[in-house]
Amino acid sequence: MSRSVLTVGDLSAPEISEVLDRALETKRRDDRHGSELSGKTALLIFQKPSLRTRVSFELAVTNLGGQALYLSPPEVGLGERESPEDVGGVAGRFCDLIVCRTFDQSNLERLAAASGVPVVNALSDWEHPCQALADVLTIREHGGTCGRTLTYVGDGNNVARSLAVAAAGEGMHVRVSSPSGYELDEASVAEATRRASESGGSVRLVSDPVEAVSGADVVYTDTWTSMGQELEARQRLEAFTGYQVDAQLVANASAQANVMHCLPAHRGEEITDEVLDGPQSVVLDQAENRLHAQQALLAWLFD
Repeated sequence: MSRSVLTVGDLSAPEISEVLDRALETKRRDDRHGSELSGKTALLIFQKPSLRTRVSFELAVTNLGGQALYLSPPEVGLGERESPEDVGGVAGRFCDLIVCRTFDQSNLERLAAASGVPVVNALSDWEHPCQALADVLTIREHGGTCGRTLTYVGDGNNVARSLAVAAAGEGMHVRVSSPSGYELDEASVAEATRRASESGGSVRLVSDPVEAVSGADVVYTDTWTSMGQELEARQRLEAFTGYQVDAQLVANASAQANVMHCLPAHRGEEITDEVLDGPQSVVLDQAENRLHAQQALLAWLFD
């Protein structure tokens, strides 16, 4: 099977560094155009709606000289109307690259195994590797990564999994603060810890958000209720009481700390307007960097 990126773990720490170096160089030159996908077609299969993911991937493919075809959720029915194997097998005959935004990670893996072409995870319920690349790129731009402390406050979800592994591999001291029952899973902690041991970083789970944020250089949060979890919304609101990233919590971080959120935000829940729109927020840089990081990744895949 061709090289694919279904989890952050599919990229070694040196490979992540190589992709991000490439993204930084392209961004600094303000030259988004390349030819790595010239004559190639990328199929974007989306089961979940999107703003940043769709726009950034379509632009990335176009900027690299390729053509992007978008399929909305009803058009494929991945795992329902058609099996992942059939979708992957057919798409691989038509296209040179598949970008898939889906719910079930196993469907993504089955599609990739049948496709014979590179497949990129544009989000699944298990991981969000391209978001993590953009996040680390943003942290690099705002003070660097190695030796600095990143605190993630909130649900130990797909964003947290990918971010912890990628940041630990860059030598960051990663703290993840979640209420009981919503912690980052053991496998992700183990992989992040392994990478941290090689980079000089560290990984800690800290239940108290105030302790977790203390002295941090970066404070990151995400929605408490993701797509597909709407029936759990009330339960989650109760469970995450005290984990809101507000001015009072951020005051415990470094005075120069940056605040990050992958968006979309549930304003007034996991983060306040004051913080999200405040001077320490780098969320728009973070959103823009989806394009730069993903474009560098796609170019790298076809080197």
